[in-house]
Amino acid sequence: MTVNTMRPPATRPRQHVRPVARRGMPRLKTVVVAAAAYVVALIFLFPYVVMLLTSLRAQDSLREVTFWPKEWVWSNLANFWSSGLAGNLWVTLKVAGGSTLLVLLVALPAAYYSARHHFRGRTAFLILVLVTQMFQPTAMLVGIYREFFQFGLVDSTWSLILVNAGFNLAFAVWILNAYFASIPRELEEAAFIDGNGRFGALFRITLPLAMPGVITALIFTFIAAWNEFVVALTLTTTPENQPLTVALNSFIGQYQVDWQNLFAGSVIATIPVIILFALIERKVVGGLTAGSIK
Repeated sequence: MTVNTMRPPATRPRQHVRPVARRGMPRLKTVVVAAAAYVVALIFLFPYVVMLLTSLRAQDSLREVTFWPKEWVWSNLANFWSSGLAGNLWVTLKVAGGSTLLVLLVALPAAYYSARHHFRGRTAFLILVLVTQMFQPTAMLVGIYREFFQFGLVDSTWSLILVNAGFNLAFAVWILNAYFASIPRELEEAAFIDGNGRFGALFRITLPLAMPGVITALIFTFIAAWNEFVVALTLTTTPENQPLTVALNSFIGQYQVDWQNLFAGSVIATIPVIILFALIERKVVGGLTAGSIK
């Protein structure tokens, strides 16, 4: 009986062939999505372009059907400062900035505590916070006016700050609670081992990771307070104490509307908001990973 001692031929290991990336025209789907994005952007930007062009027209050329003004009147933008509306712009900045600061000071500890501690009535508290967001300021104008009248805060900047902060606090608490709850507790526990206290872990680890939520709450509160009109119209009577949204209403008369100055003021009113977005856009991306590594 013979035994076959021949070994099978050695087989070479299969080499992984990397697929060669195809270079060519972009796919049709990418082109369609990009074209749709540009169309949507143009649709949203078109009203602002019309507003800017109308602000640069002369008074006697407002009824012209031409898209571009035949005469560029740059003095309309300069008239904004000479008309005294610069003071109203400063009032709007104080109201929006003060409301945003007050909301963050109250919402941050409330959202952090409700996210880290499962106390009794926590779910009912969060639902109540969400329900308060459903109330509109116009439905409570009479009560708001009577309350501030009793405290002597009518026709005051503080009344506008308190009202705007109160109506935007619920959204800030809700969204910050979701961001704090998504951050693992192990990161804070690791900070405790490194010698950090509760506040050290909060400011060095948790807040940088929750920065997208903080910025979202900041933007929402600032824009809402910046554009608020009804409550400001009710609580302020002196022209010097009125925010810009109410002061621009003075260009609308009973029989005539000063369109070029109205749109000029509207253009200037949008500039601080554009600057805010330009400054915060980078921090939104940076806040996604800031604080995650030591």
